[in-house]
Amino acid sequence: QLVESGGGLVQPGGSLRLSCIHSEFGLNYYAIGWFRQAPGKDPEAISCISTGDGRQYYADSVKGRFIISRDNAKRTVYLQMNDMGPEDTARYYCATEPLTSAVHVMCRHLPDFQSQGQGTQVTVSS
Repeated sequence: QLVESGGGLVQPGGSLRLSCIHSEFGLNYYAIGWFRQAPGKDPEAISCISTGDGRQYYADSVKGRFIISRDNAKRTVYLQMNDMGPEDTARYYCATEPLTSAVHVMCRHLPDFQSQGQGTQVTVSS
């Protein structure tokens, strides 16, 4: 089970941090990350991290602005979003699957992952 929090309204240029608390994983490593979907648009995989070695994936649209991190002890994954713009307005979902290939390969398919949260709304507007 995945539970997201941290969404809200932020002004352009501002920052938000999303959190995703996940139920305890088994012995396998997992890919866990975030995708977003804006009204009328296809879902977009934006960032992902391995629970094992911590390797990360970022979509070009967020590279250099967003930072993903994990705290395995707290079973939480974070997405720090900086320098946000109206194009970042969307519902953000946390998703995870057992790691079966490289993070940068798997995480392009985050919207298809089996386990997903309910999402949290992020709105960037002045």
